[in-house]
Amino acid sequence: MTTTQPKLIIHGGASSLYDKGGLEKVRPTLHKIVTEVYQLLKDGKPSIDAVVRGCQLLENEPGFNAGTGSVLQSDGQIRMSASLMEGLSQTFSGVINISRVKNPIDLANYLQNESDRILSDMGSAELARELNIPVYDPLTEFRAKEWIEEWKDDFQRKMGRLIAKPESFEARRGTIGVVALDSQGKIAAGTSTGGKGLERIGRVSDSAMPAGNYATAEAGVSCTGIGEDIVNECFAARVVIRVGDGLSLPEAMQKSMEESKKRNRDLGAIALDHNGVISWGKTSEILLAAYHDGSTIGDTLEWQTDELMGYC
Repeated sequence: MTTTQPKLIIHGGASSLYDKGGLEKVRPTLHKIVTEVYQLLKDGKPSIDAVVRGCQLLENEPGFNAGTGSVLQSDGQIRMSASLMEGLSQTFSGVINISRVKNPIDLANYLQNESDRILSDMGSAELARELNIPVYDPLTEFRAKEWIEEWKDDFQRKMGRLIAKPESFEARRGTIGVVALDSQGKIAAGTSTGGKGLERIGRVSDSAMPAGNYATAEAGVSCTGIGEDIVNECFAARVVIRVGDGLSLPEAMQKSMEESKKRNRDLGAIALDHNGVISWGKTSEILLAAYHDGSTIGDTLEWQTDELMGYC
C-alpha cells in the first residue's frame, strides 16, 4: 500500500507590529509543538487527530490568543470559537463564542460525528455540560490587566494584543491553527481563537466558519488576522476551491493574497495540499507559523520578502 510523507504546518497569529526579540521568544514554542504533533503523524495517526492535538497545545499556551490567554470582550468576558474540518469527507464542525472551557477544539472534534455540527454560545455550553467537560477559566493576569487598562481608556484600542507579552508584541490580531497531511494522504485543518478582543458582545469570528478554516481532499487552509477581512474574502474556501479547479496551491495562495492586498485586507494563512506542498501567505507584516516538511522544521517568523506567498 502506497503511503504519503506526512506534512504539517501550524500558526499562532498574524501581525503588523512586532520586534525581533519577541519573535525569538515565540520560535521555541512553535517548534516544540510542531515536533510533538509531527511525531503523531510519523506514528501513523490520522491528520484530524494531529490537528486536534496541535490546536490543544496552542490553546494551552497562554501567550497565544486562543484557549488559555484568550482576550476579553467589551463586557470583560472571554468567548472563544473553534472549528475543525476533515478534508476527504468535507466534514466541518465548530463552536462559536463558548466560555469557561479549556480547549474549544475538543467540542469541535466531538461535533464531527454529530448531525448538528456548528453550535453557538448556548448550544456549546449545553454540550460541554452534557459531556461533563470541567469548568475552566482561561483568563490570565495579563489579559485581565489589558482589559482594565482599556476600560480606563474608554476602549480606544478596539482590539486585544496578538501575544500576551507587552514588551514583545503590540499587534492586535490573534488566532491559532493547524493543517496536517497524514500518511494516508488525508488532510485536516483546525482553527481556534479568543476573538479580536474588546469587541461587541455576540460578534462572530471567522475561525468557526469555512471562511477561516476549510479543507477538501485536495487542500486545507487555516487563516488568521482580522476576522471581518477574512470573512469578506471567504479566504480559506477561496484558496481551496481554486486548488480544486486546477491551480497549484502556491498559485492559489498567491492569487488570493494579491486580491486581498488590493482590497487592503489584513490577514495571513497556512496551507497544505494532497501532494505535500506547504504554503503560506500574508498581507500583514509577520506570520507566526512553523512547519515540518518531513525532514526539517522551519518557520515564517522572519519571512520579510517582497513576495506575498511562500512555500516549500
